[in-house]
This record gives sequence, C-alpha cells and structure tokens, in this order.
Amino acid sequence: MQDFKLRYNPALDGLRGVAIVLVLLSHAHVPMFEGAFLGVDLFFVLSGFLITSLLLQEFQDHQRLDYWRFYRRRFFRLMPALLLFLAAYCLIAPLLWPDLDDIHQDALVSALYLADYGIAFFDSPDTLLHMWSLSVEEHFYLVWPPLLVLLLRKTQAGKLWRSILLLWVLSTAWRLFWVGQGQHFYEIFFRFDTRASGLLAGSLLAALVIEKPSWIQALQKRMPHAMWLPLAIPLLMRLEWDNQAVMVWGLTVVECAALVLLVAVQQQRGMVYEMFRAPVLVYLGRLSYGVYLWHYPVVRYLRADYSWPVVVVAGLAISVALSALSFYTIERWAMRWRDRPKRVADERAGVAATAG
Repeated sequence: MQDFKLRYNPALDGLRGVAIVLVLLSHAHVPMFEGAFLGVDLFFVLSGFLITSLLLQEFQDHQRLDYWRFYRRRFFRLMPALLLFLAAYCLIAPLLWPDLDDIHQDALVSALYLADYGIAFFDSPDTLLHMWSLSVEEHFYLVWPPLLVLLLRKTQAGKLWRSILLLWVLSTAWRLFWVGQGQHFYEIFFRFDTRASGLLAGSLLAALVIEKPSWIQALQKRMPHAMWLPLAIPLLMRLEWDNQAVMVWGLTVVECAALVLLVAVQQQRGMVYEMFRAPVLVYLGRLSYGVYLWHYPVVRYLRADYSWPVVVVAGLAISVALSALSFYTIERWAMRWRDRPKRVADERAGVAATAG
C-alpha cells in the first residue's frame, strides 16, 4: 500500500450537508423532489469511503485491526445521540400523537438497529421510518472490518480493489435479483443486504486511493468528462417512490455520481471543492447526524398542518437547533470519552519521553 493519511476535508462535511437537505426535502413532500430520498445514498458512499480509509490506514500501520477500539469509537459517536433522541421521542410523541400505540416498540427496534429489516418485513418502526438507514450502516460496521481483514489476507498486494469491485457488482446484482423476483419496492429499499452497494462503492474508492493501480492516472485525466454524471442527479429527483427504476439503475447512477464528487474534492482545490466547502454546508454537515435523527418526527408533525415551504424552513431550523443542542452537550461529552484512551496514551508517551 502507498503511504496514505486521511485528513480532514471540509468539502466532505459540505457533501453531508447537501445529502441531509435532500432527505429533508423528500420527507417534506416537496414537489419535483420526489426522488430526493436518494440523498441517503450519498451518506452511504461517503461512510463507506471514510470508514474503509480509516481501517486500511490502521492496517497499513499495524498489520492488524483493533476491533474493540473500532466498535468502541463507533458506539460513543453514535449511541449517546441516538439514545437522547429516542428518550425525547418517547416523552414527547404521546403528546403530539395521542393515538399512537407503538411508540416504545418503535424506539426499542431503533435502539437495537433492527429498523431496516423491521420496516421491510414487519412495518416497524412506522413512526421512526428514517431509522432504517442507521441500521444499514450499523450492520456494515459490524461485518465489514473482519471481512476487510480477510480480503487483505487473501488478496495480493495492490489488488484489494478488485475484490471490493466484485463485491460491489455482486451486491448490485443481488438487488436486481429481488427486483426480478417481483419483491415489493419497500422490501428491497430498506434492507441492508440490498442496500450495501453504496457502502461498498465508497469502500472501493478508498482502496483505489490507497493502492493507486496503474490505470488510475489515465482515468484521472478524464475526470472532467465524468462530471456530467453528477449533473444527472437533478433528473433523478423526478423518480417517485415505488418506482422500480430506482432499484434497477437509479441507485447505481447516484453511487457513481457520489464517487465522482468524492474524487473531485480530494485535491482540496477547484470549483467543486469550493462549492462544497461553503461555510453553511460545512456547518450543516457537521450537525448532519443529529439533524437526521431529529428531522423526521419534526417534519412529520409540521406537514400535517402546513404547506411544504413552511415545513422545509421550520423543519430545518428546528432540526438544526435540536441537533446543535445535542452536539454541544452529550455528543461532545461522548467524543471526549471516545478519545480518552488516546489522550492517556499520548500523556504516558510524553512522560516516558521526558524521563528518557
């Protein structure tokens, strides 16, 4: 592997900001944005890229992965904010929707990260429909690190990208298989096994960035032509829910477009990079996890009585405010605990160096 270090890139937060806006537009039922639910796939590709980059970097440095450290860090980053949101939901939802009788059941399914298969086959959780994507990502976090190590052990040096490319193709083919079997749209849309292709697409890019096969340079010279692919995303906004074209080719187009955008911002210069590093998008991207948690019940409540412009503006403002409250309190506290072992190790190393 080549020497590679994953450094902070504000444009990636900007891309998260765009993705969360698209998701909110979809749930607010904004006209001409029926297909904005595809914004979730931007999250998937980005998550696959970042997680795999970190795992490969760790393997490059130590020839092994510290699974406990990985899962511990994921727990402290994701679970405190989720539990805070679910606790608030259990307290407030009965006041907003007195007729709901599955509030605690939905919260439990969400906390256990079972929402993807729960929604696909059992219509639960219904009032926390957006929890499905968090479950998909959590299942990826569980299975991908050991599988990645297995691939690294079994493949030749510099050839990991081939194995991940094969997994991406097989994952897409698996989704097409169920379309061909006549399975319902929602049964395919929400499941981890049929939605893992976006995460694998991001993982493929991480492997290519690190391994740099010989053909990459020739492809990079033609990247300006590939920028037409992201321009197709607005056309996909007209794809409506329950349209199997989303499953057949729509998701693949979005995944490829997301890959092009990620490549375009990696050099941290140029027009695309400057677009995504806009301060508003970067700040929204930093809060995107919390915004995603809070926005759905907020938007669901508002859209029952207000027109979509009010739902979008008020829903985004309320969601950002709640997300900021969570981010600067419990999430900051959790991240300090997440990073505590590293700080202790650094302090010990400093003491040892001083003593030496």
